[in-house]
Amino acid sequence: MAPRKEIMKLARMIGGTPGKLNKLTEESPEYYALECVLDDEMAKCAQCAGLRKPRTVGYIAKKYGHPLEETREICHKLADTGVFTMWTDKKTGEEMCHVEIFAPGTLERMVGNREQLAAHPEIGRAFDEYTGNTGAKLAATLPMGSSLMRVIPIERSIEGLPNVEEYEKISYYLDKFDTFSVSDCSCRASRRIMGDGCGHLETDMCLHLGPCAEFYADTGKAHYVTKEEAKELLRRAEDNGLMHSIPNIHEPGDSDSICSCCACSCFGLRIGLLYGARDAISSNFKAEVDEEKCVACGQCVETCPGKALLLGQKLETKEELPPEPKGYEKITNSTWNEKKWDSDYRTNRKNTVETGTAPCKAACPAHVAVQGYLRKAAEGDFTEALKLIKKENPFPAVCGRICNHVCETECSRACIDDAVAIDDVKKFIADKDLDEKTRYVPPMVNQIGKPYDEKIAIIGSGPAGLTAAFFLAEKGYKPTVFEKAKSPGGMLMHGIPSFRLQKDVVKAEIDIIEEMGAEIKCGVEVGKDVTIQELRDQGYKGFFIAIGAQDGHALGIPGEDAEGVQAGVKFVAQDSKAKLKGKTVVVGGGNVAVDVARTAVRVTNDDVEMYCLEGADEMPAADDEVAEAKEEGVKVNNGWGPKEILTDDKGKVRGIVFKKCVSVFDNQGKFNPKYDEKETIEVECKNVLMSVGQSIDWGEVLRGEDIKLNKNGTIPVDAQTLQTEVSDIFAGGDVVTGPAFAIDAIAHGHEAAVSLHRAVHAGQNLLYGRDNRIFKSLNKDNADFERTGFDNTKRQSVKRDKSKAKTFEDGRLDLTLDQIKKETARCLKCGSTKVDEYLCVGCGLCTTRCSFDAIHLVKKTDAWGMEFERLPIAVAKQVVKRTGNIIGKKLSGGKE
Repeated sequence: MAPRKEIMKLARMIGGTPGKLNKLTEESPEYYALECVLDDEMAKCAQCAGLRKPRTVGYIAKKYGHPLEETREICHKLADTGVFTMWTDKKTGEEMCHVEIFAPGTLERMVGNREQLAAHPEIGRAFDEYTGNTGAKLAATLPMGSSLMRVIPIERSIEGLPNVEEYEKISYYLDKFDTFSVSDCSCRASRRIMGDGCGHLETDMCLHLGPCAEFYADTGKAHYVTKEEAKELLRRAEDNGLMHSIPNIHEPGDSDSICSCCACSCFGLRIGLLYGARDAISSNFKAEVDEEKCVACGQCVETCPGKALLLGQKLETKEELPPEPKGYEKITNSTWNEKKWDSDYRTNRKNTVETGTAPCKAACPAHVAVQGYLRKAAEGDFTEALKLIKKENPFPAVCGRICNHVCETECSRACIDDAVAIDDVKKFIADKDLDEKTRYVPPMVNQIGKPYDEKIAIIGSGPAGLTAAFFLAEKGYKPTVFEKAKSPGGMLMHGIPSFRLQKDVVKAEIDIIEEMGAEIKCGVEVGKDVTIQELRDQGYKGFFIAIGAQDGHALGIPGEDAEGVQAGVKFVAQDSKAKLKGKTVVVGGGNVAVDVARTAVRVTNDDVEMYCLEGADEMPAADDEVAEAKEEGVKVNNGWGPKEILTDDKGKVRGIVFKKCVSVFDNQGKFNPKYDEKETIEVECKNVLMSVGQSIDWGEVLRGEDIKLNKNGTIPVDAQTLQTEVSDIFAGGDVVTGPAFAIDAIAHGHEAAVSLHRAVHAGQNLLYGRDNRIFKSLNKDNADFERTGFDNTKRQSVKRDKSKAKTFEDGRLDLTLDQIKKETARCLKCGSTKVDEYLCVGCGLCTTRCSFDAIHLVKKTDAWGMEFERLPIAVAKQVVKRTGNIIGKKLSGGKE
């Protein structure tokens, strides 16, 4: 069918881009966005207003040739659709009409009509397509600071700076007007309708000022707010990692909207972020880092919308570090084509430079800002240190006691003498959580400033499940945690003996999660008492399965079902209530086996021995844990694997036979034990505690769900999003990884919360704009520690309360305050943030995240936009200038 003539005329009028770059057809977004909602008379009427010329209704009626009231009615229809902006002139009292360019302007207002967008999702697609087409064509031609939407810095990031113009401050626009309204973000609404959202939701994101505010509110596209509410909306957006931008098609200071944007969905800033026109969208400011103050906490890196910040190192090196590969060319001095776009800009976020950063942060599965909280502890600011830990880990007191602390294993300080006692410092800091008066309960931080209504179910209350609950509650949800046991905590509460992790420590940190808004329902076995489908029927929209690996692992050897044989994890769960008579043999060499043996020592007066496949230097158990077991009287026998459990005529254990293990791993490093079947020993005993791994008891959790398990009993999920085969079900922790450490489960819980937030809101993609959480450690072999310099203090050790030896109380004491000062001084301060000035858009978000005063904005340019009508001349000049830059670069051999 041929295109409608009047619609096409109007599309050409509104789409008056510089140089008339758009040749329109019925497939053009300018056409089909209008065609789906306008009749021909509306199109004719709109043409009478002209482009960007405020007209009275009377003027339009006269030119249109229709009666005033009939024209007024059509004008109001055009305002409802978003083609017209209408307001009442305060001096004359006349109704004014205005047609703006497609973007920023008409398409945003068309998307702003929620009912219209729902009925015609092609309007959202047109907004995306139009801005994409225009951005691709204009990117290489725009002068500095002339993009049609431009970043304006967060005001607190430029306070006190010299040479700041008034119109570079958000307060200038708020003070200029007395009427304000707020609407949904049209970019994110369009992304949602296309199923293309990034998890940043659209509600109440765009602030409108003066007559624009009246138009948006009076046509139902926004609601009025006070000036103070407007300030709060902007501040809340900043707290949620959103930058600000303003329409840049007027003279400086004449903008009438302030948008709170994200890099992963904004169409207006895409011309710089995708198509490369960084100079055009950036404010006049750039970020600079004070490396002496920087602690590589990563808060600025994670929030940087321009991907201009990466974690690097500040250690002196033996060989000079190579420059960071740019991965881009500058649009201002390069020939430009699609191959040079950052096509994957919504998914290719990095955290570190190629040469790596502080090993502690990189190695930690949760990527806790170790260097950061050590600095805060050194300053005596323990509450701020605790806040920083809880950015990634809601169980610092737990982890301070039982973490496998790979941060210490990888600590650069160990190359000099001993690793920094990171966990002992963390325990000192986190013990504030044990006291209701000093504990830190994170506030709710989300875009809407109130709790979300969407219901989320978490199945299992171990570290993975409760971590997901923590971060969901922080985001404003009230997740429900279903736990089949009588009390929450999972393996933290029921799988670790009290002498290592007191129950009140676990309870204190669970109490915080409940205080934040999570509800924990114990004694409810999902699949048996209620199915996932029944929970869906009750309104639950997302599910996270985190039931852990809570069962023992059978070896299938003769006698394994004899009286006196127990699974180690079941035995430990009894804690001080456990009972044993006679000699006990623990089979296994991991941390759980050590816990089992140390628990056994406490409930029997007879001998306790461990037998494991591995040699003393191969044991998976931590060295300090093995040492403590030996101190308590446990005998460790290396290099033996169980062959048979011997029983008496009553079916009770009387001994166990072991065979010699000659190797544990094959040439590829895989677990593949080999035995000498001829060399065996028989050990007399009354109890055998099997601690050779754990298995998952799925029960009926998955009843009715089309999910197939892996051969090893784990559940298959996407490695990043943790989504299962069923789109609303996610899983994490031991049910995905197999038996692992608490910190691994915590990392999964955090990622699950990110996914669940997106999953329960329509149209949100699980990957776009997501932090990939990939960190690379610096090369310690290249570090020059002598040139770097370091404190010669030796590692501080915790003392023990000897009266609690071989009891079920934790005898480990905290470091003293003096020891904390000495230990934190041992940190080599390996990491710091690096800035790519060209990529920086000058939004100032980084400065709001830094609690170390280490990053600031500095004014670098004094460019600004202009009236849209003057842009073609500026573009022509820029084309000439850029051509000269390209020629000059070629003549200089590629040097800039």
